[in-house]
Amino acid sequence: MSATEVRLSETTTRPGLIARLRPQRWDRGDLRPRTTLLPGHRVVRNTEGLPEVLGRIGALEVRLARTVQDIRRAQRLRFQVFYEEMSAAPSPRNLLARRDIDPFDRICDHLLVVDREWRRHPGAPARPRVVGTYRLLRQEFAERNGGYYSAGEYDLRGLIAAHPGQRILELGRSCVLAPYRTKRTVELLWHGIWAYVRHHRCDLMIGCASLEGTDPDAMADQLSFLHHHARAPEEWRAAALPGRYIGMNRRRAGDFDARRAMAALPPLIKAYLRLGGRFGDGAVVDRQFGTTDVLVIVRVADIDPRYIAHYSARDADRAG
Repeated sequence: MSATEVRLSETTTRPGLIARLRPQRWDRGDLRPRTTLLPGHRVVRNTEGLPEVLGRIGALEVRLARTVQDIRRAQRLRFQVFYEEMSAAPSPRNLLARRDIDPFDRICDHLLVVDREWRRHPGAPARPRVVGTYRLLRQEFAERNGGYYSAGEYDLRGLIAAHPGQRILELGRSCVLAPYRTKRTVELLWHGIWAYVRHHRCDLMIGCASLEGTDPDAMADQLSFLHHHARAPEEWRAAALPGRYIGMNRRRAGDFDARRAMAALPPLIKAYLRLGGRFGDGAVVDRQFGTTDVLVIVRVADIDPRYIAHYSARDADRAG
């Protein structure tokens, strides 16, 4: 993962999920359009009471996908970052479409950062371009459609059963186009996520965050740091599936430089740590994406009030 990339990687599809989804049904509730963000196909999502634009910094805006074409643009961006720039191995379907297509795309909301003034070349007319994305899956839609994506790597059943009143939001499939991996793009993504969390009254955020590479021994210090210093309390902990479990306690607490190990963590994992995030039991090697994944768990109640105030500001231009 590059120094400024924002990424969550999950890859294993739950058995039977594709059969349970209705491939031709994109709609959710009242889909009568008001305005369309990007030129494209019919509207398939409504904002469910959220404003169309969740934040803006200069020419960049963050908002939810509303059309089929919006979602396809997010998939193309994911393909470009995951498969062309990084080391993920595309399926034949993804390779043919040049999009990172996933069955969960139909039941998730898609957060987009859009450059409204992008030009193909100097002097060309400005046209909007999706330059960042995050995929959001609320508990009610996961329960109706076969579960969470990260359940392909982690056993979430105990965590969910132990906290029946908690509204869970899964974050995933996040990436940013290379020229836009800057503070303001990250600010916009988190501004949008926080607006979504508040609006839908989410209590818990979960997802798989990735370390580059598939050799856990090469990242032993980082995994050990998360195990010793950021392990979730038992009542909030979920373990990697037995067939995929990789131990994270690879060094004793005094046998590595904790400060250096933390500095070597990917930016996304450090961002979760700053928010108060904690990590599950065990890592998972994801050979399709060339990563080692860890489960992050963020209780909204544990987020530092400074970050809540920062991302709750009405005008995201504050970060410009």
